[in-house]
Amino acid sequence: MTGTTPTPDSTPTPGTTSAPTRGMNRARAVLRDLNAIDGAVYAAVAATPTPTLDTSLRRLSRAANHSKISFGVAAALALVPGRPRRAALAGVGAVAVASAGANLLGKRLVRRARPDREAARVVVGRHVRMPDSASFPSGHTASAVAFATAVGVVLPPAAVPLQVLAMAVGYSRVHTGVHYPGDVAAGAVLGMASAAVSLVAGASLAATRGK
Repeated sequence: MTGTTPTPDSTPTPGTTSAPTRGMNRARAVLRDLNAIDGAVYAAVAATPTPTLDTSLRRLSRAANHSKISFGVAAALALVPGRPRRAALAGVGAVAVASAGANLLGKRLVRRARPDREAARVVVGRHVRMPDSASFPSGHTASAVAFATAVGVVLPPAAVPLQVLAMAVGYSRVHTGVHYPGDVAAGAVLGMASAAVSLVAGASLAATRGK
């Protein structure tokens, strides 16, 4: 008489969870912790008195609306033939990619609510208009970093000052209370990726024209 080999019971033992479920639970816990840190840093910035910086950062945040600073720099660079003009084109292309990525994809997919500026007691002297769009990622930061990165690759002498300016724009969005630090960090990553896309597209276009 031949017997059959028993197969292991795949039913989870009561009180235990499967590996995928444990992984999802761990991921949710990590996200909760990161969100807590994000909120704590936002609150710390809001609670830190900086009266000498408030007006300047508020003005910088407003000036960065619709990438006005980047487009102004691009217009100046475009007046000079050669590498500065190519840098301007790469920068403007990067801004276009970053803006689309932030507004058409990121904000629509994540839909993170804006910070509660009043609850955090952000000083009124810092306030800029609270946007109606979702908070994640920071479009201002994405566009500023995209422009600085793309221009800096084509025109290295401009890299450091533009990156410093981009970081200041990103921080100004937290300082004025309209973004969490995590929104700004995500915007910076998106900006760098957008610059890479613009540079690759520009190089491909140049190669095609050279044939």
